[in-house]
Amino acid sequence: MAAIIKMGGKQVTVNEGDTIRVEKLDNAPGETVKIESVMAVIKSDGAVFGKPFVQGAAVEAKVVAHGRGDKITVFKYKPKKRIRIKTGHRQSFTELKIDKIITA
Repeated sequence: MAAIIKMGGKQVTVNEGDTIRVEKLDNAPGETVKIESVMAVIKSDGAVFGKPFVQGAAVEAKVVAHGRGDKITVFKYKPKKRIRIKTGHRQSFTELKIDKIITA
């Protein structure tokens, strides 16, 4: 069974046992998070799609760790103006392990 969830403005397809990275959450490592913004539930006999979310469906996940992603370089350049700006960015994330998908 799989589900499509919406977290942090992004849609993610998850299965039971998967580990995913989402936008940083305030929960401590080891806590359980219940995600109720399930957009679709996909079973072997068919799929159920919500408008926009499936009523009564949820995904339970456990917070594994918090971290920061790899550094990316942002370079802004304006020709003929002597403007060159080089900065970096590291996005914070929360790693979740999907425990179970609950359907209505």
